[in-house]
Amino acid sequence: MTAPHPHGDAPRTKPSAERAARRLGALARKWGYLISATAYLPHTPEEIERELGLLAGRLFEAVASDPPGLDEAAAAGRRLVELRCVGADSLRRSLEVLGKALLREPELRGVDGLAERIVLVLGALSSGYAEMVREDIQKRQEGLSRALLKVEQETRQKQVLTRAQFEEVFAGSASGVALTELDGRVLRANAALAKTLNRTPAEIASMTLFDLVHPEDVEQLREAYRELVAGRLHRLRAGRRLVGKDGEPMWATFAASVVRDALGTPRRLITIVDDDTEVSLLQRRLSHQALHDLLTGLPNRQFFGTRLETLLRDADPARGVTLFHLDLDGFSQINGGLGHDLGDRVLRGVAAKLKTVFDAENALVARLGGDEFGVLVQNTADTPDVVTLVRRITRELAEPEYVDGEHGVGVSAAIGVVHRPPRDITPAELLRASDLTLRRVQRTGSQWGLFDRQLDRHDRHDFGLAASMAGAWENGEIEIGYRPLVRLAGGEVTGVEARLRWTRPQGVLPHETCVRLAAETGLALPLGAWLLRTAAERLVTSGIAVPLTVELTAQQAADPELVGEIRSVLDDTGLVPDRLRPGFPAATLLPDAGDAAENLKVLAEIGVPAELHGFGAAGDVTCLADLPVRTVRLAANLAARRDHPVVERSLTALIEAAHLAGAEVGVAGVESREQAAWWQERGADRVSGPAFPAPPDGLPAC
Repeated sequence: MTAPHPHGDAPRTKPSAERAARRLGALARKWGYLISATAYLPHTPEEIERELGLLAGRLFEAVASDPPGLDEAAAAGRRLVELRCVGADSLRRSLEVLGKALLREPELRGVDGLAERIVLVLGALSSGYAEMVREDIQKRQEGLSRALLKVEQETRQKQVLTRAQFEEVFAGSASGVALTELDGRVLRANAALAKTLNRTPAEIASMTLFDLVHPEDVEQLREAYRELVAGRLHRLRAGRRLVGKDGEPMWATFAASVVRDALGTPRRLITIVDDDTEVSLLQRRLSHQALHDLLTGLPNRQFFGTRLETLLRDADPARGVTLFHLDLDGFSQINGGLGHDLGDRVLRGVAAKLKTVFDAENALVARLGGDEFGVLVQNTADTPDVVTLVRRITRELAEPEYVDGEHGVGVSAAIGVVHRPPRDITPAELLRASDLTLRRVQRTGSQWGLFDRQLDRHDRHDFGLAASMAGAWENGEIEIGYRPLVRLAGGEVTGVEARLRWTRPQGVLPHETCVRLAAETGLALPLGAWLLRTAAERLVTSGIAVPLTVELTAQQAADPELVGEIRSVLDDTGLVPDRLRPGFPAATLLPDAGDAAENLKVLAEIGVPAELHGFGAAGDVTCLADLPVRTVRLAANLAARRDHPVVERSLTALIEAAHLAGAEVGVAGVESREQAAWWQERGADRVSGPAFPAPPDGLPAC
């Protein structure tokens, strides 16, 4: 901080460096504090203090120099601008703090004309500061101008590109496009819209958008556009009918949006129109296919069930409706004998015949699946009674139809009828009632039958049992019991029969019920196999050396795996073959009845003697001459009617025939000693039933 003396060559005495540094540091801190309050400085306080300290030192040197260092002062002013000390008061505060500091600096007190020197130096500082600010502003303005010019150029390019893209989309779009005024007047229309409407773009441009819409749809579309322009809709999408030049309506989808200016004011409307005529036709075709049977063209089960609710509600309250549920008899034989193609022709013929029968009625005919059909009739005063309609159905179906020009095929059907069900019945309940009625008709061998509420409750109860049977078996509710087989001549137990029993909270279901339910649910084979194996295991474990009779179901008797299953049981349990007596239903042993007779013969060859159960009810007397049967059990229905003179004589003849063939005769269901004596008089050999309840010790009773 020393400089030559302005009026002589004698050098000044230098103050100590330490004091000078302290004064400069204090000045820099004060300067930095004051100037920081005037502008945002992108530097740390330490950096500002260091920079201002250097500038202060240069300014002191500039004042002390002879002549004053005005260039140095101007450079200091420019440096202030570079440091971004450019607030509104930055220069003023700088001049104030520097002017006071320079006047009070002890080192400068001996300088001639100090005040004038300080004014010159601070003026140079201000000049350099102002010049630098001007240059900075000019640079920024130039940069901004260049940026604005670039933005303008880019905006113009984007506008050109956007316009080109719009024109490309507008002209090349496969969808119809119309640019309209807010009131719907068409400004432009592309070729696709013109083609859809069979008009030229010029013709369309002379019209309003609402002139192109079906009159019935105009007001709805106009209101939608008003909502769109008002901003209550962001985008419109609606299906409406267009009208072409030929006046033919066509379905189209309108997708519209508002074109707004920079201020958000609506200026135009742009509408995209897609011709949905083919799509609508396809949708209707697919909907029809989903709700109709492809083979017959009739409504399917889904459509039938859906329409039931409406038809039930709209029916005459006094006359109601009638539901006919049909299942063709022996249709599998038609398919198997004539082939599936001819079977399909038969189904189409049945559909046509049913439509003919009910042509005069307000009726819905449907194919419910497979060879099942349903007809719901809304009864009127002129609707024939149920019997008349059933007769018409059976007569029409029985009429032979030459499906291939050679085979005249007539069919019959089992028919379940629900006549005038309650109006509040649900479609599902109605279909269930008709199905139960149909199954009961088929089970009894009748041609048709009316819904019976009491029988319906019984059937539902049975079906509920059948449905829960698998779970009951798994949970151990179905058990095995034994009943003794007693010889009438001496009263001794000559064998035991294994039987099923189902213990429920409501009571115990007997063997016959268990077998019937198992046959209805597909459990006949697995449950029968379990009965056979478990009964043999328990008998062997008990150590009781008597023969074991197990009655087979019809499915078991004809099962190709039966012999293998019995061999496995004998091997696993150690039961002697001669002590196992499988009981074959007599109906399964008739000629052409299946594999049951072959199974019986093979079992006889390996030493397993079979029994014939249900003897006498199916014309099975000749079986005794052809099959190796040791024992027969008389049919339960014959035994129950033994008091009838004709039946009594038949029973006597059957017993004699069995004895003549070398077979013993057994009777089940004997309830008293008197009945046992009666059978003994007629020649029966053994009996079983409630009159003889106790099996040998160690075996559970049934």
